Amino acid sequence: MVFCFSGEALLKKAEDVAHGNLATETDQLNQEIEFDWDAVLDCVKKDLYFPPSWLFSIKVAKIEGRLVTLEAKSHFQALWVKNHYLQLINETAQSLYGVGRFQVTIDERERNSVADGAKKNNAAEFKAGDRSHDPQSVSFFSSTNTFENFVVGPSNQFAHAASYAIAENPGMAYNPLFIHSGVGLGKTHLLHSIGNHILQKYGNRLNTLCISAEHFTNGVVQSIKTGSMDKFRNLYRFNCDVLLIDDIQFIAGKDSTQEEFFHTFNSLYTAKKQIVITSDKPPSVMKNFEERLKSRFEWGLTADIQPPEVETKIAIIEKKAEEEQIEIPGDVASFIAQNVLSNIRELEGSVNKLFAYSRMFRERITLELAKQLLKHLVRKETPKIITIEFIQKEVGSFFDLSVKDLKSNQKQKKVSEPRQIAMFLSRKYTSSSFPEIGSKFGGKNHSTVVHAVKNIEKKTDKDPNVSNAVAAISATLEKFITS
Repeated sequence: MVFCFSGEALLKKAEDVAHGNLATETDQLNQEIEFDWDAVLDCVKKDLYFPPSWLFSIKVAKIEGRLVTLEAKSHFQALWVKNHYLQLINETAQSLYGVGRFQVTIDERERNSVADGAKKNNAAEFKAGDRSHDPQSVSFFSSTNTFENFVVGPSNQFAHAASYAIAENPGMAYNPLFIHSGVGLGKTHLLHSIGNHILQKYGNRLNTLCISAEHFTNGVVQSIKTGSMDKFRNLYRFNCDVLLIDDIQFIAGKDSTQEEFFHTFNSLYTAKKQIVITSDKPPSVMKNFEERLKSRFEWGLTADIQPPEVETKIAIIEKKAEEEQIEIPGDVASFIAQNVLSNIRELEGSVNKLFAYSRMFRERITLELAKQLLKHLVRKETPKIITIEFIQKEVGSFFDLSVKDLKSNQKQKKVSEPRQIAMFLSRKYTSSSFPEIGSKFGGKNHSTVVHAVKNIEKKTDKDPNVSNAVAAISATLEKFITS
């Protein structure tokens, strides 16, 4: 606790005591003392581990006798102050004004009326661009990322169902939940949807932290520099009921951060606190990660999100049009869905461009207009041909192996299984015969390739690691074909 008395104030107090001029505690309480919230806040920030910027927007709503009532701009801010800062604020007020002089609280009813749209989304105050160094200040859930506006299709329905299940009952099942996908396919949307749902259902009964792995890393580095690791650990290990961490691949190769996250994971998991992690790869193929961490990522449930099908993309476009209150013809939606091949972000970017043009120039959306504005999307080239050599290169890159390894006679699983996957994909994406495929893999015979193909076909139904690897590499190959 930081007691905010200046040297001059302490000297004056000592002189008063020496001359018998110091009033009794009862006399002090009877005096009219004005509550200075700025002074209290100034002292509070000195006791906090990186105070969030929004804390300084908290204002005094009213003062009635000894009761000081604060108000926040949003329901989420108010809950956070109540659960994390109110005790410190009252202790600081006591150090400044004496025990019992003021009692500080926060008025949820007044706060809810101040926060516009709070009933619709209690967490809408926090936006992606408003981040400070305090993990608490980035525990935000975007108001645009909810289960209600997440378009479900075959490519993401499993990840969506798992996310909704744990949001309903955190810590009861699927712990941890590990969601992986390529860029822009919706894993962050699901992460924020979980946070929004938990906040709406449980309110201040559960403390939920939603951060990026980069922010966790920065917190570790800063805590080491300032010698405040205890505060950092208390925040994540003992003051958190639900930890949502995005892009865990960021801590690859960062030994100190991995060590800290390992113990954080263990602490939360042992206490039956919910953990949700997102990544661009499944745990089994993550590089520069400790094996003990990778194994823990697989303790619960692993769910992947694949690139959306044309039907799902059309549904996303129509949902966007409905939200923007813009009419979009079916042939336009179909044109965009069939030509945007990378991810949902590019899909939404194309739709936004079309909508913006239509609004600015008051022009009706037609297929001709879409083709004109989005002509960069139209594929003019014939599909590219995939070769066995290209497949070998992509499989090697995915498993961190060389093409020479795949062609070798090594029988270790870490080499033989990727080799069989490469053979399986070669059969699927090329017109080569079994003997031709075998000749490209160091002269393997016909039966070896047949066995490899059949073995991977079986494993894709039973082994999630193989299934995830095949799906991820296939997505890369498909993108190459249509790019």
